[in-house]
Amino acid sequence: MDIEKQIEYLKLFATEKRFEKLNAVLQNRTRHVTVVLEDIFQGHNASAVLRSCDCFGIQDVYLIEHRNEFKTNEEVSMGANQWLTIHRYKEKNINNAEICFHDLIKKGYKILATVPRVKSIKIQEIDLSEPIAMVFGTEKEGLSEYALSHAHQLVHIPMYGFTESLNISVSVAICLYELSCRLRYSTSSFQLSEKEKKEVLLQWLKNSIRDADQILSRM
Repeated sequence: MDIEKQIEYLKLFATEKRFEKLNAVLQNRTRHVTVVLEDIFQGHNASAVLRSCDCFGIQDVYLIEHRNEFKTNEEVSMGANQWLTIHRYKEKNINNAEICFHDLIKKGYKILATVPRVKSIKIQEIDLSEPIAMVFGTEKEGLSEYALSHAHQLVHIPMYGFTESLNISVSVAICLYELSCRLRYSTSSFQLSEKEKKEVLLQWLKNSIRDADQILSRM
């Protein structure tokens, strides 16, 4: 069924204010920067990350689940997951990081692993001329050896105190604030393509309207 026809039909079941809000947010959505989370297990952190991604206009989140299942806390995420496109990698007995990285590289992403090390570039030095995927590791152990060795570049957030690392959700928020500001004030095109906008808008309408699939089946 044609996407535009589905959007126009579902639009009848949304308020004008709601539809305008969806379109306004859509104009600031980006896939130029995406977030990859490896083995995050604390629901509070996971939910805070999703909330930050939505707030800063990041559309895609890639979840790598080796040992830990990614769980969210709705009170923290504030329903952010319904506005994001979430890709999950959680097959048993395979290297999910390898499959995820392969998919990202195929889509044209440069993979950047976040580490609490000085022997890496600063977040402010990231080149935004090409799409980037920021990879964040588990709360205790950080990124896997595979992720560290197969990333195109290592990145850190400059810190000047005794503590050498930040909470995962704080790290994501800081990185996304820095990158999203630079992206929006640069001359590079960060927005979704027209095709992508239609696909995302349709999904948002489905998430916003009760029994949307049943409504569409009556078209």
